[in-house]
Amino acid sequence: MKIPKAIEKLIESFEKLPGIGPKTAQRLTFYLLHNPQSELDNFASSLKNLINETKICSICKNIGETDPCEICQSSYRDKGVICVVESPLDAIAMEKTGFKGLYHVLHGVINPLQNIGPEEIYINDLIKRLEKDRGVREIILATNPTMEGETTAFYIAKLINNRQSSIKISRIGRGLPTGASLEYADETTLGRALEGRTLI
Repeated sequence: MKIPKAIEKLIESFEKLPGIGPKTAQRLTFYLLHNPQSELDNFASSLKNLINETKICSICKNIGETDPCEICQSSYRDKGVICVVESPLDAIAMEKTGFKGLYHVLHGVINPLQNIGPEEIYINDLIKRLEKDRGVREIILATNPTMEGETTAFYIAKLINNRQSSIKISRIGRGLPTGASLEYADETTLGRALEGRTLI
């Protein structure tokens, strides 16, 4: 049976998305096929406006509706503390904690296996930002606890220390999540939990 070209093209488009394999792409396409045209028009309009109605903030590189973004413009934020994250999704997660400082979004991590070096992400923009704004007291490195995240955090810390030793550099705590059981934790996680212990 020959699949219509329109269906084939949409399946191919879905397959390009991260985490979407051929079967899921087919399911999504055939699901959309049974939706009213008005819903498909709204979906297409949302996709079209994704780029047209969003901007990358020239200061923090987060995604917002304005440039500079709402967070960078806010007078209620602590402009002396910058939390460095890998992606805009990480900034959203940090916001849920009640964090009141500013952000710097890298849009990736150093990953030599994928040919991603410091120049391919927004590390140089962070350094320029710190040179321009002398009021920054602390940088919180909140990259993920993966090998690439650790490498990126170490690289950024080294760069900042070489230029501005007055800035405090911290790393988010790592260890056991709430509700986890010690017997199932790996030794690296347990070791980090011990290193990050606090007085009570």
